[in-house]
Amino acid sequence: MSIEKNVQIVKDFFAAMGSRDKQVLLALVAEDIEWIVPGEDWPLAGTHRGHKGLENLLQKANETVETSYPKPPEFVAQGDRVLVVGVATGKIKATNRAFTDDWVFAITVRNGKVTKIREYIDTQALARASEADASPKL
Repeated sequence: MSIEKNVQIVKDFFAAMGSRDKQVLLALVAEDIEWIVPGEDWPLAGTHRGHKGLENLLQKANETVETSYPKPPEFVAQGDRVLVVGVATGKIKATNRAFTDDWVFAITVRNGKVTKIREYIDTQALARASEADASPKL
């Protein structure tokens, strides 16, 4: 596929996530999609595989995190890779603690489907917002 088509697939993927259109979302991703969310000590960290893993990740995100995107992301592409650069603000619902997260998603598109997502995010900000005890650590 062309770079332009790959970028459009990724834009459609983000639009489907934003509108929570599960059927469109699943149609845009490969059956064996792999989504890697780095870090530990926060609810979404881990490697999520397949349609079921994607559905579980998005359900957990909906239940645990409130997120907004103050400005549209930037899309940069080469070959089958599309980098999406953005910023998110929000809070972890369980702690009611806010975060700001500058992020990059490295997305691979093959044969018209999203096959892999690797997030590069501010894991420390998200882990800190997930801490129940707000006292500083030494």
